[in-house]
Amino acid sequence: MAGINPYIQAPRSVEKSTQKFRITYLPEGKTITVDPAAPISSATGLPGSILDIALASGVDIDHACGGVCACSTCHIIVEKGFASCNPSTEEEEDQLEKAPGLSSNSRLACQCVPNGSEDLIIRVPSWNRNLVRE
Repeated sequence: MAGINPYIQAPRSVEKSTQKFRITYLPEGKTITVDPAAPISSATGLPGSILDIALASGVDIDHACGGVCACSTCHIIVEKGFASCNPSTEEEEDQLEKAPGLSSNSRLACQCVPNGSEDLIIRVPSWNRNLVRE
């Protein structure tokens, strides 16, 4: 679905990365090197989003709506590198209000696109890790 929700306005501007950067996903501790010259994609969430990169790299983040900013299940906390992420939209903020455990650095992984200016540390809250799948 690639982060497209026909009922909301598309994000205003998403600056794409022009340099390599790393994303570390906690609590797994898995670090992914993102290279804009060889992009990876799961086609879930906005292209280049935290969710898109995670799923393409084998890091599981729940995403009940398919990454279209229609729920809050992909809530993550950006512990490092928050300034390198695109600004959140009003629609994202509305969905985040429904997530437990919010912090000032909370984002929806499907809508959070880093520009690559710094490495990121992303925490997936424990309540958001589905350890049992059907």
